[in-house]
Amino acid sequence: MAKAGKPLARKKAVAGAAAIDEESARGRLLSAATHLFCKNGINATGIDAIIEQAGTAKTTLYKLFGSKTNLVHAVLENEGRQWREWFIGAIESGGGDAQTKLTRIFPALKSWFGEERFYGCPFINAVGEHDKDQKQFRAIAIRHKKVVLAHIEKLAREMGAAEPDVLAHQLALLIDGAIVAAMVSRDPDVADTAGLAACSLFEPAKRKQKRATAPARLLAV
Repeated sequence: MAKAGKPLARKKAVAGAAAIDEESARGRLLSAATHLFCKNGINATGIDAIIEQAGTAKTTLYKLFGSKTNLVHAVLENEGRQWREWFIGAIESGGGDAQTKLTRIFPALKSWFGEERFYGCPFINAVGEHDKDQKQFRAIAIRHKKVVLAHIEKLAREMGAAEPDVLAHQLALLIDGAIVAAMVSRDPDVADTAGLAACSLFEPAKRKQKRATAPARLLAV
């Protein structure tokens, strides 16, 4: 029984090592593709450039992802998840009331804009460089933005906005505009301007809430 167990143990060890190697290769491919897609564009980045930077074989890429399109999907899903975790963490960090958290949006974006590897929003870029009738990348982008929008809307509701969905969409437009402006200008300070515009929305939104909840005046008879 002991002798029979050794080959089985070796097989498990080999399988475990292979799984680790595949996971390592997957991580390197995702990292390389993310950098090249964001920096140079999806269409301008070929498979050969990705495998060269990742240090893997072309067969490994196709084994793990099946196609370049599937790799793009994986990159966008991964980037979206990481960005949302960072963004929500940045505005929630330090606590405070809902308005305080909302005011952290644009300082957080300014920090991102100042990074050496800031190349804009990968979702905006992906949709922008492909056929506008192509739904696959737009669907991934919309799912990502809905999660971000839902968190902003929750904070807007907690802040007391009469129309939290409207305020959330206004802030989302300022976010997207700031991202595009920062990508084009390479100037992180555009986040400050967007932040000033955002702050100008808060008090009117709260005043509208007060008017909506104020008791109706009795008419004199």
